[in-house]
Amino acid sequence: MSRVSRDPGGRGCDDRRVADTSGRTYAGQTADARRHQRRARLLDAAIDALAGNEWRTLTVDRLCAAAGLNKRYFYENFASLDEVATAVVDAIAEEVRTATMSAIAAAVAAPLEDQAAAAVLALVHTLVDDPRRGRILLGGVASSPVLHEHRASVMRGLTAVLVGHARTIHDVELEKDALAKVAPAFIVGGTADAILAYLDGRADISVSDLVASLTTLWLITGNGAAEVARTRN
Repeated sequence: MSRVSRDPGGRGCDDRRVADTSGRTYAGQTADARRHQRRARLLDAAIDALAGNEWRTLTVDRLCAAAGLNKRYFYENFASLDEVATAVVDAIAEEVRTATMSAIAAAVAAPLEDQAAAAVLALVHTLVDDPRRGRILLGGVASSPVLHEHRASVMRGLTAVLVGHARTIHDVELEKDALAKVAPAFIVGGTADAILAYLDGRADISVSDLVASLTTLWLITGNGAAEVARTRN
């Protein structure tokens, strides 16, 4: 697990008092800026713990030690370890959503095939360039029941984004067809497993091959589902 330097302003590890909320500066930084940095350090330490399958045995003390912070700074930002973990998942999911939708927006005038390729490229690189993020978001690590349910909720949210985009590009209300219940879950679940297979070494292929294969499967599934839905409706 990575270690970062200890916060010079810390006090006893059992002090849960909230840190300075004024606008005063210290070492050229405002209180808000320092709080943001401390939160980021806690999140990064949590990412290490989650990706290292250490979450079930983790304590607040150990997480704070890994972040180089005293315990009171944990409670400045979070009420529990589960709250830290859900914040990590939310942050990774937002990275995925932003990267994917930005890639699609940049390719909006291009053919559908190019839009799909851009989206998959952004998605894959967001999750494999830092393998910790891919394993955490896609369920490749042990976690608590709370985090498991939260991750499932987040994935449903990402699926909804995919359905909304598909409805726009295919000009068909897929949600009226039974395929709307299956195709998005098929794409998202299959993509997640394929990325985990790559990260775990089960899929011995290059990143470019992974992107190309997923793009092809997205197009086959998406176009096929839209065509069937259009015919039925």
